[in-house]
Amino acid sequence: MMNLVALDMSYSNIESFVGCYNNPQRLEKRQKLDGSCLKDKRLLGSLKILNLSFCKQLRSLGDFDQLPALEKLIVRNCIGLLDVCESIEQCAELVFIDLSYCKKLEKLPRNVGMLKNVKTMLLDGCSPGGSRIQRASNIDINTRTSSSSFMVGIPSDLKFFVIYLPRSLVSLSVANSNMSTKSFPMDLSCLSMLKELYLDGNPMNSMPSCVRTLPRLEILSMENCRKLKSVEHPPRTLKRLLFYVNGDLQGKVVFDPEMSPLQLSSTVSVSAAFSYEIEGIVKIQPMVCVEEEVLRSLGWSNLDFLNQRHLGAYSWESGTQMIYEFGIFSTMYEAQEMPSWFRHRSVGPSISFTIPSSSSSSSSSSLSSSPNNLLKGLNFCFSADKLRPAVPYGWFHWSPVMAITNITKNHTWIYKRYKDSYCFDRKCWVLLSHWMFGMNEMEAGDHVTIFVTLPYNECVKECGVSLVYDDGEKKDEEEDVLGYYKSWNHIIGGDLSPFKTTTGQYVLYYWRFFDYGVTLYQYYRKFVPDGPHFQAQTEKCWFRAFSQGILA
Repeated sequence: MMNLVALDMSYSNIESFVGCYNNPQRLEKRQKLDGSCLKDKRLLGSLKILNLSFCKQLRSLGDFDQLPALEKLIVRNCIGLLDVCESIEQCAELVFIDLSYCKKLEKLPRNVGMLKNVKTMLLDGCSPGGSRIQRASNIDINTRTSSSSFMVGIPSDLKFFVIYLPRSLVSLSVANSNMSTKSFPMDLSCLSMLKELYLDGNPMNSMPSCVRTLPRLEILSMENCRKLKSVEHPPRTLKRLLFYVNGDLQGKVVFDPEMSPLQLSSTVSVSAAFSYEIEGIVKIQPMVCVEEEVLRSLGWSNLDFLNQRHLGAYSWESGTQMIYEFGIFSTMYEAQEMPSWFRHRSVGPSISFTIPSSSSSSSSSSLSSSPNNLLKGLNFCFSADKLRPAVPYGWFHWSPVMAITNITKNHTWIYKRYKDSYCFDRKCWVLLSHWMFGMNEMEAGDHVTIFVTLPYNECVKECGVSLVYDDGEKKDEEEDVLGYYKSWNHIIGGDLSPFKTTTGQYVLYYWRFFDYGVTLYQYYRKFVPDGPHFQAQTEKCWFRAFSQGILA
């Protein structure tokens, strides 16, 4: 026993560990680890790891002064645990405490905050429910033990409880504890060493503002928070962000412009027409909410469906959406024909053209040019009909793939559009897109081809393209209109290195932002000779919402 460093009694039937139960008479006829054999502290003086997880009969923990070397206390899922002795303060070497899902444990010793070496504390699922809820501000004297034994309630509200947490904490988890956004204090700066915070499964509607007061936070997890709608300005120090966005109505993830590179993990719930934004990744708006100045700057005009802007923004029937990602604006709407101002057209799913110089003549069937030759983007549109009568399993949110190849410069951008549900079961529909380009992607004389692919051999009737030039007028005003969109980092002309394949193409696909495996189906692979094998990342954390060049 003197040399024992690890003791695993998980799933056992013990009711008390080390004979400190507050009412010893109640234990006379119960199975227990006899405390009389442990009077000599040397017997467990070397114990570093104690695991009592899933001991359903366990009611009490105590006499920690007999465990001076204890480093890890694991008491997970002890659903009958009522009491933790204040002698835990004697475990000066304790670095890890797991009390997750000890649902009857309503109080902790207040002096747990005196422990100076605790790095990780797990309190998942410890929020009491029903008639057992007690206010965390209620600090009672435990009369069953010594008068110096003060206890503090396990929180459904962290506002008061946080002051009793060890200041040495590096990792804290309060997942599945039924905490709302209002349950958190205004300030968590007292946990100045905290690097990991897990809030998963709580009914929060936004990131608690106190998270921004954690000066060293590197991992923030809000997975499975089904009511979460906004995550605004998480700490710049973050290296990993895990979150769930409920997109049924609207939501927003907003980053600090000077954020550090991030590794992302996200789930987005989509069940109706919606709007939300994850800065630097995707922005979705009902068309009724898009500024007319933005539409004009894209070169969009005379769109019949915009005459219905007075209809409800979130109507399933009329809620056409504008999607922005990778420097590409796009919308899908029900119509039989493309806008009339697309003069350069081609029957079928592809179109080719040469960007004209300023001296080129223009005709009804050719692309127009601009005297100053400042090409800032192009509009690509196609019409389709006869959507499949039944949606195959796994294809509820489908999307087309568009590939633009600058043959002259040997650049190809393969864009798998963000999922869109508006045009389901429409027999005739149109996709209209605007692609912003930088100074070097498209120039006069470049030969360009565009090809569109739809799932399951759906019919693309016609494609059209038009060029958008900067006429030099109202430049400052126009920069104000599109400046925000151009400031995003991962757009054409920005940092697309994470999206580049080993053969040189760029596969612009939303889920590539997150740490999930990306699978492109067979009919996408025609654009990538050896499949979508992406170049290795030099850094594990690479997502950055805004361009550092813009900030400079």
